[in-house]
Amino acid sequence: MSSASTPVPGSREPELAGQTVVLIGGSAGIGLETARRARAEGADVILAGRDPGRLKEAAAEVGAARTAAFDATDSAALAAFFRSLDEPIGHVLVTGPGPHYAPLLDMDAQQVRSLLSDHVVLGLDVARNAVGKMRPGGTLLFMGGTGGRRVGRGLGLVSAGTAALPPFVAALALEIAPVRANLIAAGFVDTPLSASLLGDKLEERRDELRRTLPIGRVVTPADVAALAVHIMSNTALTGATYDIDGGQQFVW
Repeated sequence: MSSASTPVPGSREPELAGQTVVLIGGSAGIGLETARRARAEGADVILAGRDPGRLKEAAAEVGAARTAAFDATDSAALAAFFRSLDEPIGHVLVTGPGPHYAPLLDMDAQQVRSLLSDHVVLGLDVARNAVGKMRPGGTLLFMGGTGGRRVGRGLGLVSAGTAALPPFVAALALEIAPVRANLIAAGFVDTPLSASLLGDKLEERRDELRRTLPIGRVVTPADVAALAVHIMSNTALTGATYDIDGGQQFVW
């Protein structure tokens, strides 16, 4: 007779139990929702962002292990942050910087450089400082978009910046192995950032998406967080781009 215990139907181990998840841009939107999801899966979370007040509120809400207020595009501040962390780090999610839309001929040289390189430069800075403290099988997880794949008047160089991210993440994954690197490409997600970009046109955009998306609803931060935690927990995933836009790119 076997002495093995019988599993309780429906029970499972938390997917991130005992791991530490760092969320850069973790005080709101996708970052905060991913912190909630990671905590529910047993992880300790560290929230980083620019606004100390929002970080304090977010940390209290999710029970974060600690917070750090700094500008992630400041290389020195980013390096100091990672030096301050104990090892091992399980996973790092980077949600920024946000998109910037402007007609091409209205952009100066610095804006062009920023739009083409900001995400890649930040990604490299994070990788340089984080990888040495990360456990094998952990992932650096970056945010891109599917909307930026569309070329259109007034979108400026968003499409060019978007196109650079998948090959960058794939190449990074080869260089930092056995730590993993992955990219989430989202469409419209109903976040405070979307609200700030659309202003009084927000509800009109929500209604349009409810009518036209194959899923019949707007993508939420919880949807993206569920994907993020899956990528963190599934150690077979690296160097890949995962679309989550409710089919938006197919119904333009």
